Amino acid sequence: MTLDESPSLPEPEDVASLGELDRTAAALREFVHRSGALRASALVDRGDAPSAVVETGRLLPVLATESDRLRRLPHDARLEVQLPPMPDVKQLPPMDVDAATGEVAGPLGGLEHLGRAVRDLAAALGGRTTVAAEFESTNAEIPLGLAGRAGEPVVVILGDEAFELDP
Repeated sequence: MTLDESPSLPEPEDVASLGELDRTAAALREFVHRSGALRASALVDRGDAPSAVVETGRLLPVLATESDRLRRLPHDARLEVQLPPMPDVKQLPPMDVDAATGEVAGPLGGLEHLGRAVRDLAAALGGRTTVAAEFESTNAEIPLGLAGRAGEPVVVILGDEAFELDP
C-alpha cells in the first residue's frame, strides 16, 4: 500500500449529541477548562463493544471516533448528563521540559498533581478507559503529555519519548 492508498478519516458528521458518549465528552470538556490542558482525549472502554475515542481541546469541538464513523459536537453544546466525579485539579504554569533526558521542572508536586488528575479522570470514566492530556510547556514545540488508566502508572510523553511516573 502506498501513501496515496492509505485509508483516510471519514468526513465528520455534525451532531447535537454523542449519545452514550455524551458523559465522556462533558467530562473531557470540563477537565480541559479546570486543568488548563491544551487538549484531552479518552480511549473509552465499552466492554464487549469496540472502543471509541473522544477528544477535545480549548474551545474546540468534541470529536468522537467509532469504527468508521467520526462525529463532531460543538464545544458549547448543552449536554444533559451528570458529570462523573471530577478530579481535583488546578491550573499550573507551563513547565520546563527536556525530551532528551525526560526532565520536567515546575511547581513542586505539579507533575504528580496533573498525572494523578489524568489517572483519576480515567478511573471516573470507568472500565479500562485511558485518558491522555497535553499541557503547555515553556517549549512551544514540545507540550507536556500525560496518559493514565486506573491502577497503572502514568505515562509522561515529551515529543517522541515516553517515561513512566507513578504519582
